[in-house]
Amino acid sequence: MTAATLVLRALHHGERHMERQLAAVAEHHRAEHEIHHVATDLARWSDEHAERIAEASRAYGLDLRGGTDDRPGEGLLAAVREKAAEALGHRPEPGLLLLRDLRTLHLAATENSLYWEMLAQYAQAAADDRLLALSSACHPQTLRQLRWTNTMIKTVSPQILTSL
Repeated sequence: MTAATLVLRALHHGERHMERQLAAVAEHHRAEHEIHHVATDLARWSDEHAERIAEASRAYGLDLRGGTDDRPGEGLLAAVREKAAEALGHRPEPGLLLLRDLRTLHLAATENSLYWEMLAQYAQAAADDRLLALSSACHPQTLRQLRWTNTMIKTVSPQILTSL
């Protein structure tokens, strides 16, 4: 396995993970229209990124189509934790849940951004125009996801945290 394939695989996983997280946040915070609509749009970007990564990966002997390499049961464990917290009466306020979700999205976008940067650096060093074009096309959208989560955290945290 080459350095390029390692980064492509990690990036594909990260974009699929980001897509699912954004879709879940959009659904959980449906009443917050800006959150719902923007997260839905940003999830489409991650889906497009993952598709483009899978397509580019074939040239390096990787088959990433349709597959996700998530840990089995990850969603199930989250649901069990949430139900257990409800039953015990420790369910956080919706505002705190929103802040937690935005923080999680921000960290995922940061990780993806780092992988895009590593891919671009590899592509430059290896004179790989295909990977450089892929990174140049997708990384700016990941940076936009990162800026959106940061802006939303700055916007909602003062009101949520001072109302506790």
